[in-house]
Amino acid sequence: MKVIYSDGSVAECPQEEELHVIRHTAAHILAQAVKRLYPQAHFAYGPATENGFYYDVDLGDVKLAEGDLPAIEAEMQKIVKENLPVRPFVLPREEAIRLMQERGEVYKVEHIGDLEPDAVLSFYQQGDYIDMCVGPHLCYTKALKAFKLTAISGAYWKNDKNNKMLVRIYGTAFASKEALAEQMTALEEAKKRDHNKLGRELEYFTTVDVIGQGLPIILPKGARVMQILQRWIEDEEQKRGYLPTRTPLMAKRELYKISGHWDHYLDGMFVLGDPNDETKECFALRPMTCPFQYQAYLNRMRSYRDLPLRYAENSTLFRNEDSGEMHGLIRVRQFTITEGHLVLRPDQLEAEFKGCLELAKYVLDTLGMLEHCTFRFSQWDPENPKNKYEGTAEQWNEAQTVMGRILDHLGVEYTVGIDEAAFYGPKLDIQYKNVFGKEDTIVTIQIDMLLAEKFGMEYIDRDGQKKTPYIIHRTSMGCYERTLAYLIELYAGALPTWMAPTQVKIMTITERGDDWARAVEAALLARGIRVELDVRNEKIGFKIRQAQAEKVPYMVIVGDKEAEAKAVAVRNRKEGDLGTMPLADFIERIEEEIRTRAH
Repeated sequence: MKVIYSDGSVAECPQEEELHVIRHTAAHILAQAVKRLYPQAHFAYGPATENGFYYDVDLGDVKLAEGDLPAIEAEMQKIVKENLPVRPFVLPREEAIRLMQERGEVYKVEHIGDLEPDAVLSFYQQGDYIDMCVGPHLCYTKALKAFKLTAISGAYWKNDKNNKMLVRIYGTAFASKEALAEQMTALEEAKKRDHNKLGRELEYFTTVDVIGQGLPIILPKGARVMQILQRWIEDEEQKRGYLPTRTPLMAKRELYKISGHWDHYLDGMFVLGDPNDETKECFALRPMTCPFQYQAYLNRMRSYRDLPLRYAENSTLFRNEDSGEMHGLIRVRQFTITEGHLVLRPDQLEAEFKGCLELAKYVLDTLGMLEHCTFRFSQWDPENPKNKYEGTAEQWNEAQTVMGRILDHLGVEYTVGIDEAAFYGPKLDIQYKNVFGKEDTIVTIQIDMLLAEKFGMEYIDRDGQKKTPYIIHRTSMGCYERTLAYLIELYAGALPTWMAPTQVKIMTITERGDDWARAVEAALLARGIRVELDVRNEKIGFKIRQAQAEKVPYMVIVGDKEAEAKAVAVRNRKEGDLGTMPLADFIERIEEEIRTRAH
């Protein structure tokens, strides 16, 4: 595949870069089509992405909807058929600004204004459309063989909620129609699994306008799953020597000033009172638990023999997320997280970090999620230290060197994420993608060499001297809401038996089986198995179909024969009809499945 570079040269594109070039060209053709249909349009950013491309557009008062995509796509097809040559050229910064001003591209002008004064900028032109871009691109519009517009959403200019909300048009493109068709099939499957749709249909959660965006109501089924996970996590942490704490949901601004959150995270906090009025008390709902749990450590003086101290808490947190960033249960404004902090001596750091990583991997593996995870070593950006990070370059280099050595020694395969660190230290982020390919952090383990000193946390060492401990911030599973979303998508709503909100649904064929069905229900409940009883005057086929639609793992059918034999006819969600068996045999089967936490 031949591509054209910003200097006008034409060459074969490396195979690993082909999709990126195809999608970047598709983004330009999308913008040209939009400009033809909506001459008032102004364009912001339009990059190629891992799964396709998008363009952010200001359409003035025009409200674009999903139903408008076919018309835009049809205009793109016209541009492709016109086989317009794609021609690059370069301009110095001032000439580039004048060109974009002449074309009324206010967002491009602002973007160029953020660049260095001596910047030389490249542009690509196809027909009457000109776009600023580093390239490379396809040489002709007809070289774009297969594309599809997929969605519309909103996006703030420069991802800043104080800026104007733009229209973001999503699409995808491939080298062939066959590859595109395969992707669209996968996208349809993803839509079926989307927790934001499926989770509502299965009644795991809902949202209510008068409560607010990012504040979901967890319904009984979802609450039951979260309760199961919470009890499991608490037991697992207790086995590993964690001590529970329960700390307040809010604190005065003075606490957050000590920790640094007031300076580095204020825009992400819900503040109760005037943050600028120092004469009156001002509180904020907590965005994280660390400064609260430190108070448990500070309750009395500690010895080196007391360390490590491992504190854990299922913490409800509050973060003022931008409205455009929120999605179902994955990104919300109130959530509960398996948060913990380990206070330790420097010589204990690697062993404790390893323990945190092993716990996280065990939890994710048990949930069936680990094989879909990747690891990111999130580091600071030394070019942006003053505005975002605490500490000196020397402290950061030390912390990152120590963490890198630990990760390498433990054999962790990771990518490096610059400017992804917490403001107080580097971290290992365990990343997970939802069904649409959007990546989020599900578990994090952070090394902190700064905050203990800020809070005056000390211990008496072997030599009788006071020393400052290290701290590890960690989660063992992450946010319960986000994890529930990922589980719904991973299993298409059919959660494994051990975590399913209802594990068995007992249904009768006629009312003659009601007494035995209730006896079966009592026997299962006595063993801690979650049961629903269906003795409605409905046909058994209807009851079975409903249970299947609800993704219940086991259906127990009671008719005259089963009642007379004191047995049960069992259907499994995966395996179908398992036949009739003694009740004791069924209990043994399901208890083994629950005990082993089988997927």
